[in-house]
Amino acid sequence: MPDYKKLQNGSDIRGVAIAVEGGKPVDLTEEAVRAIGGAFAGWLQSRLGEGAKRISIGRDSRLSGEQLSAWLRDGLSAAGMEVTDFGLCTTPAMFMSTVMEGWEFDGAVMITASHLPFERNGFKFFTAKGGLEKQDIAAILASAGAGDFPAGGVGACIRADFLPAYAELLQKKIRSATGMEQPLSGLRILVDAGNGAGGFFAGEVLAPLGADTAGSLFLTPDGRFPNHAPNPENAAAMDSIRTAVLECKADFGIIFDTDVDRAGAVLADGSELNRNRLIAILSAILLRGHPGTIIALTAAMLLSHTPGLTIVTDSVTSTGLARFISEWGGTHYRFKRGYRNVINEAERLCAAGQAAEMAIETSGHGALRENYFLDDGAYLMVKLLIELARARKEGRTLESLLAGLKEPAESLEFRMALNAEDFAAYGNSVISALAEYAEAQPGWALATPNYEGVRVSLAPAHGDGWFLLRLSLHDPLMPLNIESDSAGGAKKIAAALVGFLAGFEKLDSASLAAFAE
Repeated sequence: MPDYKKLQNGSDIRGVAIAVEGGKPVDLTEEAVRAIGGAFAGWLQSRLGEGAKRISIGRDSRLSGEQLSAWLRDGLSAAGMEVTDFGLCTTPAMFMSTVMEGWEFDGAVMITASHLPFERNGFKFFTAKGGLEKQDIAAILASAGAGDFPAGGVGACIRADFLPAYAELLQKKIRSATGMEQPLSGLRILVDAGNGAGGFFAGEVLAPLGADTAGSLFLTPDGRFPNHAPNPENAAAMDSIRTAVLECKADFGIIFDTDVDRAGAVLADGSELNRNRLIAILSAILLRGHPGTIIALTAAMLLSHTPGLTIVTDSVTSTGLARFISEWGGTHYRFKRGYRNVINEAERLCAAGQAAEMAIETSGHGALRENYFLDDGAYLMVKLLIELARARKEGRTLESLLAGLKEPAESLEFRMALNAEDFAAYGNSVISALAEYAEAQPGWALATPNYEGVRVSLAPAHGDGWFLLRLSLHDPLMPLNIESDSAGGAKKIAAALVGFLAGFEKLDSASLAAFAE
């Protein structure tokens, strides 16, 4: 009986789909993919009843996507499912196919591995209630390994194009919010799709609204990703869209990851709207009382309407952002890394009566309560475009909304390998020891509450900033984030940590030591 547990990556399935020299062996085999399809069919019917048979599937631009799609169709069909294949699509659109009027599939599957290298691929699963959880993926993989599938006869397989319907929905949101048929007329807006699935946004959303998209980059799907990593967190990717905006004298630039569940942006002056800056400008938009989007930015806008609004972020947001939210009367709720973690926590808070209208990671995964708590990069950009159109009409700029955000002078991340067989246990022992050590250090203060790793604030004389040491969500790594409000402060913080971490032989802190020299 095959064991497919290793294919689980949190709430997703990911594996190797293409053999490359020196790489890991292919584990998304025909047998595995067909079994996963059958197992998802069984899982769906166990939750929704035997009448649940309509499933949509889509894929991003990865080279292996078409083959995996064919195998998945076969597995679903053999379990009696009626499968509609959308071909090229985005992760948020696949979810929307379960809730949009006239479509309303029982379940949906997106074939993607987000920003990972081209040889990787995987699956994300949805029902109308949202993305599946870790325990659901574990159950599906267990059933796949056991060959536990429905015996419903062979179901039908057809093809359809869903992206135009999804694009029209986004158009309508912008038109409705601005009261204009072509609210982007006179604006030059560029899109960098990184050869992923986001190229549709330029021609099917922006152009019909009047935007000039000439100068947009890498809109053609190409699973080799020949130009840059399709990842808004990647420095080369952000340089790509920044350069294009400046050279074209554009008003705005947008960059998506491969499957469009994340996004970043660039203002007309070339400055990035990414991580804390994205959060900040969205906050400002919200605080002005206009419907906006993305984390703090959205925070700000919503705070003007909802006193005491809680903004849920991941664990590595800056103290300047926390101050910004607090100054506007909001509550910053810093939680764990992982997009499902922040979304689930926001949903939990809402269920408990707390006004958590937004959940967002610094990676660009942002989800709004108004949009099913769906992490949708395109929807977040729609919110920013609404504000861009309004700002132009009112004779102001988006750039002005960033005034007042205190940004760190230095921000660094070190990813230190754990060379222990039970790396999670070893990493937790490091965290426990560091927490105890920190309590005894002058000028150090443990952050409370804290939901991940150990976060310490340091007084001006001791580095004037903070650090967070945590376990990676899936890999044998311990990321260390350091921020300082003073030039040279990050090195001072690093130097204070080097000696302590050197005592853990199975933690490779060489990169930190080299920086601290």
